[in-house]
Amino acid sequence: MKKIVLAILVVLLLALAFISWKLIGPATAFEGRKYYLHISTGSTYSDVKETIAKDHVIKSPWFFDKLANQLEYPQKVKAGRYEINSGMSLVNIVRMLRNGHQAPVNLVITKLRTKEDLAGLIGRKFETDSLTFLGFLNDNDLLKSYGLDSNTSMCAILPNTYTYFWNSNTQKIFSKLYDAYNKFWTTERKQLADSQKLTPHQVITLASIIDEETNKADEKGNIASVYMNRMAKGMRLAADPTVKFALRDFGLKRVYNKHLAVESPYNTYKIYGLPPGPICTPQTASIDAVLHAPKTDYLFFVASSDFSGSHRFAATYDEHLKYAKSYQLALDTLTMKKGAAKEDTGN
Repeated sequence: MKKIVLAILVVLLLALAFISWKLIGPATAFEGRKYYLHISTGSTYSDVKETIAKDHVIKSPWFFDKLANQLEYPQKVKAGRYEINSGMSLVNIVRMLRNGHQAPVNLVITKLRTKEDLAGLIGRKFETDSLTFLGFLNDNDLLKSYGLDSNTSMCAILPNTYTYFWNSNTQKIFSKLYDAYNKFWTTERKQLADSQKLTPHQVITLASIIDEETNKADEKGNIASVYMNRMAKGMRLAADPTVKFALRDFGLKRVYNKHLAVESPYNTYKIYGLPPGPICTPQTASIDAVLHAPKTDYLFFVASSDFSGSHRFAATYDEHLKYAKSYQLALDTLTMKKGAAKEDTGN
């Protein structure tokens, strides 16, 4: 009799050990270090089980189901993006899902040129789709509460890293961007903008042109002074990057007369003053270059003939023509050398 009891106890202990191992031992079945489970808004427990089974997330769906019911997870499904690490236990997985402990999403904003670019990035990163976000950026009624419109909505998008939850809706995503924009515009920056006789939106718009003109931080201030001097004299800005934006041809290497004919409020060869909104999301250095632009008499600038990426600045058109001719001669010489090299190699 004792042997039978002992045998039963051993069986029970083995069963208990097996169940414990299933619950607290490694339970994941996927390859790799991590798997992200995306639970869409409105999903049911059945939807979660279906995704887990389809993607082979865990070794024992049956034990997952039993534990989930025991912990009342089917009644507490929460939308979100959940990070399941390789080797996690069923207990930790179910508790994480039930408690809604999401993995954050980092939205990294660098240089974006159009609203479509931003909307596409949002659509790839979050549950909300790109068309919904693009619609928001173009909705004057919704943007009115932010002091923005469809032309200036991109003014609120500053390069940085922003952290969200995956299921944040369009308005939450934009509001966080806008809060960062408001914090950026300190009292000091607003006063500097006012001293340059520009609004914050105008500063960002001008900075976006400068950002497209050069990557050289030491030249940004002088370029800003050129454009502000032109505006002060009632001249057109005549900025090539605005033409590329108007054409939506950002790979355009050189702007010719045929390109200058494009009808657009962004074509600063045709309009006076600044375009209605930014042509990219400018770096902080470009914004501060506008705010701290030096007082100069420069009205023109052209690329240097040494092809270093720097520019030569001029106060008069005659001086500018001299620099422009020098650059053109250097460019023609370089083109001829490249052509001769191709002939020599037979390419």
